[in-house]
Amino acid sequence: MMEPVARIKVDSPSPLNGSIRFDLTKMLWNLGIILTAIILGPLTFNLSSFVIFVVMTYLFLMIGHSVGMHRMMIHRTFSANRFVRCTLIYVGVLVGMSGPYGIIRIHDIRDWAQRKPTCHDFFSHKRSFTQDLWWQLTSKFEFTHPPELAIERLYRDDKFLAFCDKTWMLHQLPIAIILYYFGGWSFVVWGVFVRISVSILGHWTITYFCHNPGVQRWLVKGAAVQASNIRGLGLLTYGECWHNNHHAFPESAKIGLDKGQWDPSWWFIVLLKKFNLVYGVKLPRDKTLRDDLIECK
Repeated sequence: MMEPVARIKVDSPSPLNGSIRFDLTKMLWNLGIILTAIILGPLTFNLSSFVIFVVMTYLFLMIGHSVGMHRMMIHRTFSANRFVRCTLIYVGVLVGMSGPYGIIRIHDIRDWAQRKPTCHDFFSHKRSFTQDLWWQLTSKFEFTHPPELAIERLYRDDKFLAFCDKTWMLHQLPIAIILYYFGGWSFVVWGVFVRISVSILGHWTITYFCHNPGVQRWLVKGAAVQASNIRGLGLLTYGECWHNNHHAFPESAKIGLDKGQWDPSWWFIVLLKKFNLVYGVKLPRDKTLRDDLIECK
């Protein structure tokens, strides 16, 4: 049987009860970054700044968000000592979407809601792409009775991670200073504003399409939202596009499970394991423990 979402109290109330409200801080950060990128990006473009943007975006999202925050911190698919653990999560902070506790809260509440028999459109991504994106960029779901979320002590009591969560926006400043030193304003615009914009918009675009009808091998019994695999995007999305596999086996560090399903984040985890930097790496549970799943023929 699949491990439950451990951070949400089992008897939490319905995910339907509540309303969507503007989140001023979220809206100003997201829209401010994106508008700055749209206005200044074309004016400061050059080949060097574009290369900086591509390399930083790909590595930060893969190492920090996909490996560090998603597969390790949220789903506990492998373990690491504190230095490696905090380093991976810190790279995720530098992506610019939220602090570590904020990412846990966003992910776990959405995952909890999606696995209920009914789910609000805010969490299920069933509205139009533009409507959903606007919600995710500017708003929050205000529950009538919020679910109780308890972050485990390994992360909650870590002073460095607590500091990162309170100050996550400010950690772009050292990057901006370094980039300005080496390449002026073009490096700053493309290495900070364009990078964060593409990370935010790209993340929610993949999230949207992965939670709408598509290729499915597995169905999770009783879940309102069934995820899909998106073919051909494994390399671009670090393996996160195999989301149907992930919903079925959230305990697995490897998400690209079938032949041809490229999974760069898994390759990176294997590399870390080879150098004894991570341990306890998990794979999909045994077939005898899959009674929560229906395999599509």
